[in-house]
Amino acid sequence: MLSVFTRAFKTPDLRRKLLFTLGIIVLFRLGSYVPTPNVNYTAVQDCIAGARDDGGNNLLGMANLFSGGALLQLSIFALGIMPYITASIIVQLLTVVIPRFEELKKEGQQGQAKMTQYTRYLTIALAVLQSATFVTFAQNPAALFSNANCGPILYRDTTLDTVFMVLTMTAGTGLIMWLGELITDKGVGNGMSLLIFTSITATFPGSLWAIQQRDGRWDIFFLVIFIGLLIMTAVVFVEQSQRRIPVQYAKKMVGRQMYGGTSTYIPIKVNMANVIPVIFASSMLALPQMIAQFQQDPEGNNPAYVDWINTYLVQGDSPIYMAVFTAMILFFTFFYVSITFNPTEVADNMKKYGGFIPGIRAGRPTAEYLRYVINRITVAGAIYLSLVSLVPLIALVLVGANQNFPFGGTSILIMVGVGLDTVKQIESQLQQRHYEGFLR
Repeated sequence: MLSVFTRAFKTPDLRRKLLFTLGIIVLFRLGSYVPTPNVNYTAVQDCIAGARDDGGNNLLGMANLFSGGALLQLSIFALGIMPYITASIIVQLLTVVIPRFEELKKEGQQGQAKMTQYTRYLTIALAVLQSATFVTFAQNPAALFSNANCGPILYRDTTLDTVFMVLTMTAGTGLIMWLGELITDKGVGNGMSLLIFTSITATFPGSLWAIQQRDGRWDIFFLVIFIGLLIMTAVVFVEQSQRRIPVQYAKKMVGRQMYGGTSTYIPIKVNMANVIPVIFASSMLALPQMIAQFQQDPEGNNPAYVDWINTYLVQGDSPIYMAVFTAMILFFTFFYVSITFNPTEVADNMKKYGGFIPGIRAGRPTAEYLRYVINRITVAGAIYLSLVSLVPLIALVLVGANQNFPFGGTSILIMVGVGLDTVKQIESQLQQRHYEGFLR
């Protein structure tokens, strides 16, 4: 990987793209430290310093992870890329439900541009909703930071100031979306993915150092790093694994020319759903936590269901929490794969262009075979996602880390996936500029 980047910087065109990408990333990180107007930055830092170690609200913990810590800093980039991720997932799911979206998906580049436009509109709408919710949380800082000694963090609590904060955070989300698209157009790699990658890696040093500072034990600190490297190696291995289904195209005569007769394959990844099921499951589990938080009695006279949620669905070390989390990941993995990979459509396209799987008849038998293979591979992928996602919860029990444990779950899956994809894109651009054939 290092040799790839070294050769890339020696190529003038690629060097400009890499430097442009790095410049945008630096600008993105600087914006994560600029506080939103009406926020007392000193009071926020005091609240963060005295916060509990268990991570508090899981939904806020995930949003804070995707914003690179900017959410709890109440910066102008507080929402990070989370609204765009949510909007992209919603639009992708609506493709199955709304016929108009399905037609746009089949129209190629023009339809994709229209879908991207819808995603942008939905991102802004979600940013308004999420920023309003977060500003409401900020009016009760003791619950937001899980710190009973946390005082007011807003200078003024008027309606006008609240609206101005919501508009500022929404504008920050729009700016992040634009920066991501700039990286995609003029830089290297997928801009949105790289910004998520940057946000997650920015929290790594602090999370690791917090583990050492809590107990002062260097053996646990290095043990966590060692386990993290093992997990990363295993994730890279699985993410690169795929089942290749051979496809043969029959020969046909067009005039006096013979066409076809080529062999290729359909690559089916073990983890076809990527990190989407983990995000879905975490978001769904966070909903009852939010309901319980709004229903809590300041005097402690909570309803029975609120106490049950706080006992079993908030703490990650609860067996019930782990079981529900695992079951949701398994369900969402099969659900997402079923709507993103259509065996019938693939079989029809193969039959249309004269392709067939050796030993399998074209048409319906091919679709049934593909469905059989997909179901078996998805089982392995769902179990893999569940195991990786349980790593931070098991770490919570063994080493007392918080639920945003750096080497596990959503963070490690995104880091490895984005890293591999970016390196592949750089390598492909290098091959275009430095292709070595038989003659050198």
